[in-house]
Parts: sequence; structure tokens; C-alpha cells
Amino acid sequence: MKKNIFKIAGVITLVVAIFTTIVLFATIGLWGQTQPTVIQEFRLNNGKAITIYSNGTWKEKVFKKPTITWVSIPAGTFTMGSPASEVDRNRDETQHEVTLSAFKMSAFQVTFEQYDLFCDATGRSKPSDEGWGRGNRPVINVSWNDATAFAEWMGCRLPTEAEWEYACRAGTTTPFNTGNNLTTSQANYHGNYPYNNNAKGVYREKTTPVGSFAPNAWGLYDMHGNVWEWCSDWYGDYSTSAQTNPKGPSSGSYRVLRGGSWINYADYCRSARRGYDTPDSRDDCIGFRLVSPK
Repeated sequence: MKKNIFKIAGVITLVVAIFTTIVLFATIGLWGQTQPTVIQEFRLNNGKAITIYSNGTWKEKVFKKPTITWVSIPAGTFTMGSPASEVDRNRDETQHEVTLSAFKMSAFQVTFEQYDLFCDATGRSKPSDEGWGRGNRPVINVSWNDATAFAEWMGCRLPTEAEWEYACRAGTTTPFNTGNNLTTSQANYHGNYPYNNNAKGVYREKTTPVGSFAPNAWGLYDMHGNVWEWCSDWYGDYSTSAQTNPKGPSSGSYRVLRGGSWINYADYCRSARRGYDTPDSRDDCIGFRLVSPK
């Protein structure tokens, strides 16, 4: 009698298990049939990406924005430009006193990894990396217009020329924030052409990943060399009078570039050295960094 009871219990357990399995597979199959699948993805004229599903619903695709490492730059007054005694000084580096409010600047030049996210989100074409690699290398082949669009997308802006030089100097008054010389162990530039007849260095012939060299005293990397950096200002003559938070001329033909690059001689990397180009120009030695309004 006990054996029969155990047999019956075993059969009931087996039946329950089979029934449960059948229900589970049926539920999974039904769930799979009712879940909507992606039919199409496309962009609207305003750049937004839309995903359409098999059940007739749609939603806007959300793109991740890059994380920026910020450095707080203190308010202060400094002498912008270079003294007449500075080797390789140019005429457009007239010294004048500038007072600036505090601001935040990106510790690094904007990278391909960061800029590519912007391109994915807005449908822009990704700039060429010249075969040197993307990722943590500074983005290149971007115009002033491109850089400004990225900055606005991030809720930021490009630095003014005065902010850039103030941040680059980080309290120094010498040709470079490293002193009276800049070596290729301190920055990426054309090492066959050192500053003021100093010893030659390495010519790497391309960009290096951001942060490959020691930062300046305020924690900013690659302020000398690697890539030129777009500033917000139109290029023009300096005012000789003291100024507070200057923004440059109200109009012009060229936008300011600062910092020198991997292809330039050392003197182009001086803190006071000014470069410029048209807003639509793109080059393999031009990139940018950001300033936060917060």
C-alpha cells in the first residue's frame, strides 16, 4: 500500500513538473511574439534620431554625452603678451594688463572619443584621424565652426584668447609655463627646431594621446604643443589699455589659434604666441578644449 502511494506521488510530481515546463515555454514564446522589434531608425531634419518599432510605437534615441575633466581657474590679473626682450617675439604680442573672472577649463584637449559621440548624436561626419588612431588622441581636422557646435552641444564654449593665455601661463611670465625652454619630454612639437638654440629633441610626426606629458601648475595638460586650440575671439590687434574679461574684436576674417602643435617649431608653442585661421579651416594640427560657464 505504501509503495503504491509513493508511486502515485511520484507520478503527480512528474506531471506537475511537465505542466510547469510547458506553461513556462509557452509564456516565453508568447512574450517573444509580443515584444516589439526595431523596424527602422532615421534622423529628423533637426538632427534627432528616431527609432520605430513593429507595434507602431516610436521613441527618440538618447545619446550619451562625454564626461569632461574640469580644472577650476582662479580669478586674477596678469600681463598678456610678451616683453620686447623675448626671443622670437612677434609684433602682435603687445603687453597689456588683463583681469579675468574665475572659470573652469577642460584639463585635456577634446579627444576623438568625445567628439565621435557628438557626431553619432548629431549625424555629423566624423573627422579623419590621419591613420594615427582615435580614442584618447586629440580630435583634429575640426574647424572653428565644428568646435563651437560641439561646445554648444555640451552646454559649454570655447575659451577667450585672454582666458587661454592666462590658463596656459598658470602664474608664469616666462616664454613657456615650463620656464625659458620647452623640451620634447615636456611637450609634443617639432623637436628638430628647439627654442633659442637649445638642444634638439624628438620629432614624433603626429599627435600624442592627451595627457602624455606633465600638466602645468594649474593642472592643465598639453597647453604647449600637440594641437593648436581654437579660441572664441576674432583675430585682431590688442588694446594697449587694461581690460577686464576681454572677448576680442567684434568682427574679423580669422579666428584665434593658440598653443602650437606637433608639426611646429618650439617658438610657436610660446605662451604669448598667436595663431589664426579662417573659421571653416580644418587641419591635422588643429583641435580645441572647452570652458564651462558653471
